[in-house]
Amino acid sequence: MSIMSESLPALSSQEVARYSRHLIMPEVGMDGQKRLKAASVLLIGAGGLGSPLGLYLAAAGVGRLGLVDFDVVDFSNLQRQVMHGTPDVGRPKLDSARDRLQAINPEVRVDCYETHLKSENAFQILEPYDIVIDGTDNFPTRYLVNDACVLLKKPNIYGSIFRFDGQASVFYPGRGPCYRCLYPEPPPPGEVPSCAEGGVLGVLPGLIGCIQATEAVKLILGRGEPLIGRLLLYDALQMSFREFKVRRNPKCPICGDHPTIKQLIDYDQFCGIRGEEKPAMAEQTSGETTVEELKQRLDRGEKVFILDVRNPEEYQISRIPGSTLIPLPTLPQRFGELNREQEMVVHCKSGMRSQKAIQFLRQQGFTKLTNLKGGILAWADRIDPTMPKY
Repeated sequence: MSIMSESLPALSSQEVARYSRHLIMPEVGMDGQKRLKAASVLLIGAGGLGSPLGLYLAAAGVGRLGLVDFDVVDFSNLQRQVMHGTPDVGRPKLDSARDRLQAINPEVRVDCYETHLKSENAFQILEPYDIVIDGTDNFPTRYLVNDACVLLKKPNIYGSIFRFDGQASVFYPGRGPCYRCLYPEPPPPGEVPSCAEGGVLGVLPGLIGCIQATEAVKLILGRGEPLIGRLLLYDALQMSFREFKVRRNPKCPICGDHPTIKQLIDYDQFCGIRGEEKPAMAEQTSGETTVEELKQRLDRGEKVFILDVRNPEEYQISRIPGSTLIPLPTLPQRFGELNREQEMVVHCKSGMRSQKAIQFLRQQGFTKLTNLKGGILAWADRIDPTMPKY
């Protein structure tokens, strides 16, 4: 980044007081704080990573923050998304985030983009900003952000979280590798579990988001050694950091010597979503039943074998009465416990893992299998509203 000193904005007396602990640091000083005020940063996502990013960049005095999100605040967000509070449940995340950021620092301009980031709008949204920070939780958006940043020659500060593990790096076109150099191909759809399936330690996005925010401030100030060409791995259980070198791939299709990617596409076409667990597509499902149909059969006294393939921790939260738990990861070792001649209704949280279980069981010779459409979430919504949802 290069901002000419003569074009830097002035600081008001109130701003001098607000940023005084920055101003007395020789690495920041008046000139550095003016650079922060002149800078613009786009945050992709206002959730787990976007929360500490927004809070600390606003407090640091970054002059313009852009937020891209399309979700509403849910109770399940509050364990980690500290930009939102209990009174915000049901509100658009962008509304909640804007109020919180402007309460922290009314000097900061906050731009909101309530939309999915897609190939047709990515350039328009990213172009006005100096730095882009990826706080997303799915592969299609990560590849889209990466490719847009490479084509626009903008630094992309990457972060990722899952369970107790986090990653961070800086992908800076012309100065180091890009995300595709690190991960040339996305994993097959559904192979990588989502945070909705595997969970995430609530404090983890705070730490990784703060690392991303630190990298943004360093880039704006032109100080220190950013994580360009380095992948930082954090293990919260072991409280350990590891670092790996990442080299630019000369054959990379977007940043290599002979790039083949010249324009953006919607990457849902070739990689699976990692985020909230999505119901299986209708064309993938042969034999579905609704929660209403299952409830009617149970009320008639029919002996229906209900197979729950969620994790034990999920089963402790809520369960359909009479169901049998065999978690999907253990199914290859335990399918012998099941009766091939017995009709089974298979369910999970919302429908994806149960469909995988059915596909596996069919390969083992089971034929009397039905997928519970919508999973236990549908049961809680339409059969038992007192059941806890997660």
